[in-house]
Amino acid sequence: MTSVPIVVHRPSLSGGRRVTVHSGGRDEILGTAHSDRDLVAFLEGAGIADPETILDDPQWVEWRGGHAHEFGAA
Repeated sequence: MTSVPIVVHRPSLSGGRRVTVHSGGRDEILGTAHSDRDLVAFLEGAGIADPETILDDPQWVEWRGGHAHEFGAA
């Protein structure tokens, strides 16, 4: 389990990154983001206010297996 509520997983072989949010004691897959715009839309849909402001905050978001804001194929 992660210590932050949002995880942007490593890039897939075809591009994009799976996004999960930890809430209510479980992890929920929000979808596969292909850009920061997709990521923000997923987080807004999950009820997170002002998601643009937390993307680089390590207390909120963990970027795994690649550099932050990079969504290209692995």
